[in-house]
Amino acid sequence: MADNSRKITPADVLKGESPLVLTAHLEPVAGLDRFQPAGFPEIGHVIYKAPRRDNSEESVCIVDSPASMANHLESVCMRGAHDFDLVDELEGMPYVRCVTGTLDDKGKLQRPEVVVTSLTEGHRIASTYFLKGERFSNGASVMNQVKALKADAKKLASEAHFQSTLISEFGIQLAGSSKAHPPVEKWWDVFRTIFQYDPNSLVHGVLFPQWQIKIPRFLTAHLEAFGASRVDRSGVKFDRLGKTTSGQPIFAVDEAVAQEIRATFILDVSLVQSFGRNNGDETLGLDDHQKEFLIALAMWKIQRLLATPFRFRSGCHLALNENGLKVIDDSVSIDVDIVTAIRNAGFSTEPRITDVFWLREEIYREGKADQEQSEAGDAEQEESEEDNGGED
Repeated sequence: MADNSRKITPADVLKGESPLVLTAHLEPVAGLDRFQPAGFPEIGHVIYKAPRRDNSEESVCIVDSPASMANHLESVCMRGAHDFDLVDELEGMPYVRCVTGTLDDKGKLQRPEVVVTSLTEGHRIASTYFLKGERFSNGASVMNQVKALKADAKKLASEAHFQSTLISEFGIQLAGSSKAHPPVEKWWDVFRTIFQYDPNSLVHGVLFPQWQIKIPRFLTAHLEAFGASRVDRSGVKFDRLGKTTSGQPIFAVDEAVAQEIRATFILDVSLVQSFGRNNGDETLGLDDHQKEFLIALAMWKIQRLLATPFRFRSGCHLALNENGLKVIDDSVSIDVDIVTAIRNAGFSTEPRITDVFWLREEIYREGKADQEQSEAGDAEQEESEEDNGGED
């Protein structure tokens, strides 16, 4: 069947109005009625009464929060749920990996293990997994860290940490303090540095509380069901061997039905435009090709999420229905060449994948509740509650 929908490209979006709002209409696969929204034990999922302009009310169910949707949109970049390599189309896109492994006598890394990446870790490039590890480029740099740890594990030289690279390239003035922020004129360097190491962080937002750097989401997504009703059913767990104390507990299962399931994608184009500007013969921050790449990455993620039925959770397997993707009431299709967008983005960091190394005994050791770590945890918790909804 011919596709008569209007095509939109990243270049069109960059020059267009802000925000760009895309809606996609979904339905459960296999002709099912029921689906499982996001929820928590003893709480279930959320259905609320939304007021309408005709003074009526509509029951709306939150199927997935913006934080969860960001996780889903990032997951389509990976080869699989348990595979930390990017899909072939994204080859050449920078990101950061936390790596551990065993070192031989010459300091060479053996049996490397990727622990998390900036596309799987909730705080992205701002995670302690990356900031507190050492940027790994060769065996000698790893040996330097090993020697420092053996000398005094609590006083590992801060200049060995990846965060020292960011501090320098951000242009942050620490002045002997662990907390500072970039001068106003250095924000162009902040955007440019994050883009070169992990552009995904500019798409879904990032927070460095210790440096007072907060960049909100460029792409925000919601998944909601309209005309929703709760379906309560139960299950039972059998302990046939009698090896646990749970016995045969009966548990509740929360599901829902709805007249319509709709995903909404909001692209804050003006935010991307603010990441750079022309200043005579000089470009401050990101140039137009780099801005187009951020938009292309967001559009590619949306396209890939909707291209085939997607399992948001075990009981929530949804597919795009015949209404398709729309801007307001106009049917549209996404026209994006992500391979060309990566090539034109001018990524200068080599290698494109930044590996940050931790000793295995350090990355897997039990956390310490000292004051510094407690403060860092409070800051991360603030981000989790405010921006990530505790899920992202």
